[in-house]
Amino acid sequence: MKKSIYSLAAVFLVSGIIGAQVIDLNQQPKPGPTPTVNIAKPQSFKLKNGLTVLVVEDHKLPRVNTTLSFDHPPLLEGDKAGLSGIMSDLLGSGTSKISKDDFNKKVDYLGASINYSANGAFANSLSKYYPEILNLFADGITDAKFSAEELEKSKARAIEGLKANEKSTQAIGNRVFNALSYGKETALGEFTTEKSLEAITLPDVQAAYKKYYAPQDAYLVVIGDVKYKEVKNMIEKAFDGWQKSDYKFPSLPKFENAPKTEIDVVDVPNAAQSVIILGDLHQLKMKNPDYFAATVANYILGGGSLETRVNMNLREKNGFTYGAYTSLDTSKYDSNFGGTAEVRGEVTAPAIKEFMTEINGIKTIKPEELNNAKEKLKGSFILSLERPETVARFALNLITQDLPKDFYTNYLKSVDALTVDQVQKATSDFIKPNNMRIFVAGKSSQFADGLETLGYPVKYFDAYANPVAKPEVKKVDASVTLATVADHYLAAIGGKDKVSKITSVTFNSTTKMQGMDLGIKNTQATGGKMNMEVSMMGNVAQKMTFDGTKGTITAMGKSQPMPDAMVAGYAKNKEIFPELTFGTTKDYTLGGIEKIEGADSYVVNGPDTKYYYDVKTGLKTGEVKTAEANGQKMEVPTYFSNYKDVDGVKFPFTMKVKQMGMDMQLDVQNYELNKATDADFK
Repeated sequence: MKKSIYSLAAVFLVSGIIGAQVIDLNQQPKPGPTPTVNIAKPQSFKLKNGLTVLVVEDHKLPRVNTTLSFDHPPLLEGDKAGLSGIMSDLLGSGTSKISKDDFNKKVDYLGASINYSANGAFANSLSKYYPEILNLFADGITDAKFSAEELEKSKARAIEGLKANEKSTQAIGNRVFNALSYGKETALGEFTTEKSLEAITLPDVQAAYKKYYAPQDAYLVVIGDVKYKEVKNMIEKAFDGWQKSDYKFPSLPKFENAPKTEIDVVDVPNAAQSVIILGDLHQLKMKNPDYFAATVANYILGGGSLETRVNMNLREKNGFTYGAYTSLDTSKYDSNFGGTAEVRGEVTAPAIKEFMTEINGIKTIKPEELNNAKEKLKGSFILSLERPETVARFALNLITQDLPKDFYTNYLKSVDALTVDQVQKATSDFIKPNNMRIFVAGKSSQFADGLETLGYPVKYFDAYANPVAKPEVKKVDASVTLATVADHYLAAIGGKDKVSKITSVTFNSTTKMQGMDLGIKNTQATGGKMNMEVSMMGNVAQKMTFDGTKGTITAMGKSQPMPDAMVAGYAKNKEIFPELTFGTTKDYTLGGIEKIEGADSYVVNGPDTKYYYDVKTGLKTGEVKTAEANGQKMEVPTYFSNYKDVDGVKFPFTMKVKQMGMDMQLDVQNYELNKATDADFK
C-alpha cells in the first residue's frame, strides 16, 4: 500500500502548504535610537516565618498576578525519584477547610486560575476577586491535604506518562543526556522509573511537602491592580500560619565536563529521526561581567531567530532539519550550554559535523552580526516588559542572582555597549568545544559508521544510560533475495493471484490528533489515483485528490493545485502493492535487517520509501517515506500491525504514524476492495 504513506503524511503537511507565504528577508528595517525603559520597582517586606514578599502596583488592567518561588537546590530523591512531581501534582487537591472539587469550582467561578508545582505556585485573577483568590492560593500552600486515594491516582497518571514515552526518542535523549552529564546518582541526573513511583508512600509525600514548601526559602511576588498597604495586610493574615522548616538542602556536587569531546549514542530502532543534543557545563552566572557578551554570542550562534548560524547551516543550506538551536543557561544551580536538532537518520553524522563547525567558528563574529543581534535582543527585552510575569522574574532575579539594582534598568545600555572583541572573548566562558558531550538518540544502523569518521570517541548506552556494546547489524542470509521477500509477503497476505486482482482499496479509520477526534477515509486505485478526506465532528476539514494526472488539496475552505513534487510522487507509483513490481524494476534493492516494533524485519529500499517485512511472518511491518515540504526533507514512518482478513486478503487494522514529534494511531474500522470509480478521484 505505497500511496497510503503519501496520504497519511498529508494530514500533517496540508495546512503548512496552504498557508505558505514568500517573505523577503533581504530588506531589514533600520533600527531607531535605543529607548529608555522604566521598570517598576517593587516594595518589599518580610514575614516572621521568613517569607519575602515583593509588591509591584500596576493599575493599567484590573488583574493581579501572584507568583511563589523557592530558592533552594534540587534534591536527590534516589529510589523515590519522582516524589517532588507527585507531591506537586497533589497540591490543590483541597485543604482541611475545603474539598478538591469545591476548591476548583470556586476558582473557576471567580474566573481565576491557580497552579502549583514543586518549585512554587501561580495565581491570576481579577483584582475585585483577589482577596478571595489569595486566601484560596495561600490555603493550598500552607494547609495542603494529601489523601491515599489521590496519591494512587497521581502515581497511575505518572506511570502512564512514562509508558507513553517509552519509545519517544526525545524523552530517551533528554533522560540519558542528563544522566551522562551529571551522573545518575545526582539530583540533576536521576530519572523517574515505574519502580521509583510505585515506592512512593503517603508519608513520603507529606515529608516532601514539609521540605519543599517552607517559607524561609520562599519569595512571593504580587504584580497588578493592588495597593501596597492593603495587600500587605492580606498576605500577613493569609500566610501567618505557614511554619518554617528545619531542613537544610545539601549543596549540589561539583559537576565536570567530559575530559575529551565524545559522542554518546542510544540506539532507538523505531526512531523516525535522530535527536541530537550537545553541550557542556560552565560557571557563567548573570552577575558575571561577561553575561551580556555571552548572551549575544549565543544569540548569533543559535539562540535567536531563524537567521542564526546553526539554523542557516543545518536547515537552510543543507536541509538536514526543520530547526537547529542553541541555549545558554545561567541559572543559580545549573549553568550549561546546549544545542539541539532533529535530523533525518542518514544525515546524522554530517549534521553533527556542521553543528561543531559552527560552534568552533563562533569565536569569529562579524560587526553586522553583532549589530543585528543587539537590535533583536533589545526589541525582545522591551516587548517582554509588557508581561507581568517578566517583571516578577526580574524582581526575583535581582535578589536570588545577587544582581546590581540597576541590572535591568541598564539592560539596553549594557547590550548597546558591547564590542566584537568582547563577544568573541566571552565564548570561551561557556562554549567548550573540546570537552563537550555530543549525544544522539536514533536508529543507529543509519548513522553508526558515519559517526566513526568524525574523529571523536563513540560510546553506546541503553535507554537508561547503562553502557552497552555497539549494536550489531544483522546480515541477510544469502538465500534471501528481493524476490523471495516479495513472494513471502504476498503469500502471507493471501497470495499473488488474489492481490493482483485488487484495483482499489478504501479504508475508513479514526484517530486522535492534539486531543481532537478525526476520521480519515483513504481510497487508492491503480494508476496512482487516490482520495483522502479528513473529517472533524462529521465535517470534511481537509481533502486531497489525485486522478492519475493532476491533484487538488483543500483545507480550511481553500483549494489549490497539488504541488509538482507531490504530483510526481503519485504519478510514478502506479501500483497499490509495489511488491508486485519488485522483480520487474531496478528501483528496489534489498537492504539489511532492522528491528521494527520489536520484530526483525528485512529492509527493501525504494526510490523514496523504505519497506520493512517481518523475517518470520513475511508481513509488512512498516514503511518510511521521505517527503518534502517547504523545501525541507523529512521522514514519515508508518508501522503496520493487527492484520485481519478482508475478502481473502489480509490488511493491517492498526497503523502508527510518527511525524513532527507527534504520534498518531489510526484504528481502521473497515476496508472495501474494488469499489472505487473514477468519480471518487474528481
